[in-house]
Amino acid sequence: MPYSFNIGSIPCHIVSDGRQLVDGGGFFGLVPRVLWERVIRPDEKNRIPVQMRSLLIESSAGLILVDVGQGDKITAKERSIFGMEDSNQRLAADLQRVGFSPDDVDIVLMTHLHADHAGGCTHWRDANDPESEAVPSFPNARYLIQRLEMADAAFPNERTRGTYFPNNWEPLRRTGQLEIVDGDQSLAIGVQSVTVPGHTESIQAVWVEDAGESLLFLGDACSWAAHLDRLAWVPSFDLDPMQSIEGKRNLRRQAEEKNAMLVFQHDGQVVTGRLRPGPRGATVEPEITEEAWPGE
Repeated sequence: MPYSFNIGSIPCHIVSDGRQLVDGGGFFGLVPRVLWERVIRPDEKNRIPVQMRSLLIESSAGLILVDVGQGDKITAKERSIFGMEDSNQRLAADLQRVGFSPDDVDIVLMTHLHADHAGGCTHWRDANDPESEAVPSFPNARYLIQRLEMADAAFPNERTRGTYFPNNWEPLRRTGQLEIVDGDQSLAIGVQSVTVPGHTESIQAVWVEDAGESLLFLGDACSWAAHLDRLAWVPSFDLDPMQSIEGKRNLRRQAEEKNAMLVFQHDGQVVTGRLRPGPRGATVEPEITEEAWPGE
């Protein structure tokens, strides 16, 4: 279900490509299960619900979409592994619910190119034939990708090879829609991307600010609210744990100063929240939450 609101005069919508079920150890790293299951209880296979949220911004530069989810190029076996529903066009359906179509999107900002964020960049020309050509899902959009992220994706190593897939971005290069950027970007009036190394070398978060109001789309710089409460809880997916901790520390400080609305991309329970004083420092107070996970 989409969530719509304004940040000052800027309309924003939280939309989603659906939910996956992922091993809890991936998101809580070295933290023992006896501790992290107090946050979210896993199922019998140790899986937890992981949302694939995107941020849609009606900006002065046009319609900006931040991340595009897993998309529909995955196989039936992969859907089963990730506990995903069979329906296609999940993100497109959410866009339609807030009054837009993929054709309306002007800018697609990729926080990074992991498959659960970039798979939806393209789709099979023939939806029933995975051997057909992959084509852009947002035909009129510029796709913005950080230079270092593009290099890491194009030349993956043993650890990253399983999440970078060329058919998510090569079709964009052929159509001329792929744009390589370097460092923090001013995308529109009141909309800025910032690099926060840790999860990957140049992963991005996005600020939306207007009329004294602020929103911070955290992406995988801090994918669950619990990670902002407990900086030492570093996901095993993060390539540089200490950079990840420092990046979250800096974002937490800025968000607290601005009383920013925080949007959590993957949290299976907390959609948005704000930082409030707690007994051990700033803690996330949820504002919008998901329906209860059956394990809770």
